[in-house]
Amino acid sequence: MAILEDISSAVQRGKKKEVVPLVEQAIAEGVDPNAILNDGLISAMDIVGDKFSKNEIFVPEMLVAARAMAAATDILKPYLASEGTEPLGKAVIGTVKGDMHDIGKNLVRMMIEGKGFEVVDLGVDVAPEVFVDYLKEHGDVDVLCLSALLTTTMPALEGTIKAVVEAGLRDKVKIMVGGAPVTQEFADEIGADAYTGDAGSAASKAAELVKG
Repeated sequence: MAILEDISSAVQRGKKKEVVPLVEQAIAEGVDPNAILNDGLISAMDIVGDKFSKNEIFVPEMLVAARAMAAATDILKPYLASEGTEPLGKAVIGTVKGDMHDIGKNLVRMMIEGKGFEVVDLGVDVAPEVFVDYLKEHGDVDVLCLSALLTTTMPALEGTIKAVVEAGLRDKVKIMVGGAPVTQEFADEIGADAYTGDAGSAASKAAELVKG
């Protein structure tokens, strides 16, 4: 359908001012909101994530695409809610204790939202007990995403996973880790379920973990 292709194109190019009226037009024309979400928005962010992973585009292009996606999703939400559309899953994200970096975390959050997840962002400098308390209070979390951007805060990734284990919650949630200094080897050592090197891959991996 041409309008879905136009929506996808506008998101990929980060054209928020184009995508919002296109989504409104599609709704007015009776296009299924799920089709707009899946074939217009999520498919566009899949392409953006793939290009980012291949270094064909960079953080600025990815950010504007994610913002265009978010603006379009805001228009769609009431229509999706009325149809009872379930999110793909629920993710909680945060940068670990001692680390104030948030650009990478925010990118991952937007990309995971772009996959159809409901995402709760606990912010930066998040202590292990804050993650654990959230998991205890909300039994519906599928994926916990932990970010560390400094070698000095990498041990806080391990500390957070240990806290989840000690709370008896480890089998209830998948844990993903990432950030510039983090490696697959380190992720394996600390008992994470997944590591990804960039935001596009993180979104795909989160979807894989939930569906798997």
